[in-house]
Amino acid sequence: MKIKGLPGDWVTEPLHEDFAQSLRVETLLYDSRTDHQRLKVFENPTFGRILTLDDVVQTTEADNFIYHEMLTHVPIVAHGAARRVCIIGGGDGGMAREVLRHASVERVTMVEIDAGVVEFSKQYLPMLSRGAFDDSRLDLVIADGAEYIRTTEERFDVIIIDSTDPIGPGEVLFTDSFYGHARRALAPGGILVTQNGVPFLQGEELTGTMRAFKALFADATCYLATIPTYAGGPMAFGWGTDGEARHTPLEELARRFEAAGIDTGYYTPEVHKAAFALPPWVQRLIP
Repeated sequence: MKIKGLPGDWVTEPLHEDFAQSLRVETLLYDSRTDHQRLKVFENPTFGRILTLDDVVQTTEADNFIYHEMLTHVPIVAHGAARRVCIIGGGDGGMAREVLRHASVERVTMVEIDAGVVEFSKQYLPMLSRGAFDDSRLDLVIADGAEYIRTTEERFDVIIIDSTDPIGPGEVLFTDSFYGHARRALAPGGILVTQNGVPFLQGEELTGTMRAFKALFADATCYLATIPTYAGGPMAFGWGTDGEARHTPLEELARRFEAAGIDTGYYTPEVHKAAFALPPWVQRLIP
C-alpha cells in the first residue's frame, strides 16, 4: 500500500560518523523488517524508486546502472571468455540483469542470503531485474554467501561480490578468509571484483581488502566510478586476478564490447581503461 510522504519526510543514512545524506520520501511503498534487516522502498522525485536496508541506500531506479555496469562489464569484457559467473548478494536482480546481457555467459549463480529481498524486489523494483529472474541461465541460491563460497566445488570465470557495507549480514564478506575461499573458487585466469565503498570516507575498508588481495593475487588493485547516491566521492571496486586481463589493450576491449552488442549508460571501453587510473590519495590507501 502506498503511503504519501508528508512535507519534511526524509530518510537520512546512518552509515558515516561525520557525514550523511538525506533523501526526500515522496511516497513510501514498503517498510518491513525481515529476519536479517529492515527494508524500505520509497519514491523520490529525482532518483525514482529507492531501496534502503536499515536506512542505508542500496540502489536507486535512476543511478543503479552505473554501479551494476561497472561491476559486471569491466571483469567480463576484460576476461574475454567468461562463461560461468557467480554473484554473491545482488538480491535486487540488477547485477544479474547486466551479466545476462552477455550472450556468451552460459550460467550465472546468484547467492543471496535473504529471500525477502528477492521477493519484494520482484514486486517493487522490477525495473532493476528486467526479467533476469526468469532467465534460464540464472541459478538463484538462497544461502549465506560466505558459506557457499567456502564449500562450493564450482569454478567461476568471474566472481562479483555485490555486498552491503561491512556491517550486519555483509560484514563477513570483507574478511581475509572469505577472499581466500573466493580465490579458490575461481577458474584459471578468473577475476574477483568487490564493492569497497567510498574510499574518501571508508578508506580502511579499501585498505583491508587490498591487503588481503595482494596476499592472494598476482594482480591486485581497484578501479573507480562515481554513483550519485553513494555519496562522498568516487566508489572503489576491488580487482583481483592471477591473469593479465587488466592489461588488455583498449582496441581489444572495444572489439569485445562491440561484439557483445550491449547498450550502456556509463560503461565504455575508454571508461574501463580510465577507471584504473587512480589519484594519489587512493593509491596511498593500497598497501
